[in-house]
Amino acid sequence: MICRRIAASIFAALILAVMTLFGARIAGATDQPVDLELIISVDVSWSVDSEEAQLQRSGYVAAFSDPKVVEAITSGFMGRIAVLYHEWAGMGHNKVVLEWTLIEDMATAKAFAAKLLRQPFDSAYRTSISDAIDYVVPLFSENGFAGRRRVIDVSGDGANNSGRLVNFARDDAVAQGVTINGLPILDQGVGRGSRMWVPDLDLYYKKCVIGGRGAFMVVANGFDDFANAVRRKLVLEIAGRQPVDNREREASRRLPIEVAMAGAAVGLLAQAAPGRAAPPCDIGEQRWLERYGEGY
Repeated sequence: MICRRIAASIFAALILAVMTLFGARIAGATDQPVDLELIISVDVSWSVDSEEAQLQRSGYVAAFSDPKVVEAITSGFMGRIAVLYHEWAGMGHNKVVLEWTLIEDMATAKAFAAKLLRQPFDSAYRTSISDAIDYVVPLFSENGFAGRRRVIDVSGDGANNSGRLVNFARDDAVAQGVTINGLPILDQGVGRGSRMWVPDLDLYYKKCVIGGRGAFMVVANGFDDFANAVRRKLVLEIAGRQPVDNREREASRRLPIEVAMAGAAVGLLAQAAPGRAAPPCDIGEQRWLERYGEGY
C-alpha cells in the first residue's frame, strides 16, 4: 500500500513537471490540454465594406483548409489547438461568431472553416480595439481547454477611436499572461471609414497593440493580400515562432511584411522609409476629435 502511494505521488509530480515545462495552465480535471488557445479577433467596423469583410472571412476559411496550417497544428506537442472566432467594431459591438472549437486534424479544420463560411456578417460604428481586447480576455477562463499558450490575434484596418486607449487594454491582457499578435491591413479605402485612415498603421500596431511573450505581427498590404498574410501568420502563431529576420525579406522583396516585437528584425516598409515614426497610441482618438468634436 505504501509503495502504491509513493508511486502515485511520483506520477503526480511527473505530470505537474511536464505541464510546467510546457507552460500549460493547471485547470480543472475536465479541461482538455491543447498547445494553443487562440482567439481570432476581426475588425468589422464601417471602414470594412462588405467586399472587404468577405475577403477577411475567406482568408480565414482558406487558411484553416490549408495543409500547412493543419500540419502546424498536428506537429505540436499535443497535436491540437482550440480556436474562437470573434468580430468587433466600436464600444459594445462584440460578437462571438464561432465558440471555442477543437481543431486536431484536417477534418476538424475544414469543419471549422465551413461553419465560419456560413455565418452571417454584421457591421457597426467606430473602432474600439481596446474594447475588443477587454471583451475576449475573460473568454479564456473556463472554456474547457488548458493551453500552454493563450493568444489573441487582432486584425484591422484602422486605429482605436473609442473606449479606453488600446495600449492600456493591451498591457492589462499581457499582465494576465495573454499574448496579442497583430494583422494590420494597410488599406485606406474609399468609403466613409477612409476619413479616419491612419498612415503607418503597421507601426501603430507594433507600438500600441501587440504585446506579450513572443508577440509579432504580419502586415497585409491591402485586403487582397489578407489571405496570404493570415495563412503565414497562423502557421507562425500555431508553431509558437516569430517571423524570420526581415532583412532577408528586404533582400528578396517578398510580402507580406512582418515585424517582430523583439530582436533586431524590422519591417520592410520601415527599412524602405527609415524616417517613418510610429503614431501616438491616441492617434485614432485625436482624429475623431478633430473631425467630429469632443463628445460626438
